[in-house]
Amino acid sequence: MFISVRVFLLLVTTFYQAISCVVEDLNPPPGQRFDVGGYRLHLYTLGTVKDASPTIILDHSLGGLEGYLLIEKLADLGRVCIYDRAGYGWSDHSPHPRTSNQIVTELDALLTQANIQPPYILVGNSFGSYNVRLYAHLFPHKVVGIVLTDGLHETGMQKMSLPLKVLEYFFVSGFMMSILGSFFGIIRLLKTCGMFEFLKPELRNFSVRSKNPVKRSFCRPKHWITMTREMLNLDTSAQQMIRMSETFHFPVVNIKASSFFKSAWWTRLLPLQAANQLRAQMHEELLKLSPHCIQLQASESGHFVWVDQPEVIIQAVQIILNEAISPHFSDSEKFSP
Repeated sequence: MFISVRVFLLLVTTFYQAISCVVEDLNPPPGQRFDVGGYRLHLYTLGTVKDASPTIILDHSLGGLEGYLLIEKLADLGRVCIYDRAGYGWSDHSPHPRTSNQIVTELDALLTQANIQPPYILVGNSFGSYNVRLYAHLFPHKVVGIVLTDGLHETGMQKMSLPLKVLEYFFVSGFMMSILGSFFGIIRLLKTCGMFEFLKPELRNFSVRSKNPVKRSFCRPKHWITMTREMLNLDTSAQQMIRMSETFHFPVVNIKASSFFKSAWWTRLLPLQAANQLRAQMHEELLKLSPHCIQLQASESGHFVWVDQPEVIIQAVQIILNEAISPHFSDSEKFSP
């Protein structure tokens, strides 16, 4: 009898998921979709180019679509483009491995198809930091500056301790479970119950309109499949970054969060000290990327700066915009907030 009830509830939530997806798909995406080689990527552009200023291009964190939370504020500074990497949001699956090299290839094809002319300011959040650095390495003539938001560095990621490796595979297993959870409508049910805001209360500071595209994607199996593919390819992406040894000669703003996770009762179960030590080492390496590099402290933020302290990202982009006009960091500014 108990098993029958559980099966019935799963059928109900699965039907709820299927109907919800059909209803959502009746609404057009906020941006446009462009073919990049047999599959389409979604690009959303807001704001206008001011006095030939650079276009701001944002690449999200692993599994993230946080650009939708930031785009309106960034658009106050000029034209900004966010895109859903293949497999997320309104973008199709890509048949290719989800490595930084492939992601950068797709991004450049997308910008070309959409006729988004350089120069660009690239903003890379977390895993997105790999992608924007690799893009700048491959297309240096298109880039005038980079913002890295609590970014990764390949040498540190290749030297993770055993507890951190275990944590990484724990996340992967969670992503795999979420594939089933999204297919059966459980994640959508949790979303309806306000679980996103319960787990991350800072999300209440954002409008429903800006959160809807993010939640829409998280409720779908392809989102979690793509997260799993990107996570399983992290080592390959790191190897691709190691082969890139170039120092950038344009300004870089590196944003460092105060801790990987904000302190809470459940973080006691995690190797948080080891994670923060690794982060500190990676930030030391990131500061060497350019002679024109400064670091901003997100002192009240965990790793998810784009939710905890989004104003720091806006500040960082403004610094790069100012440098695009007068491209010189003074010695007194270097490495200072």
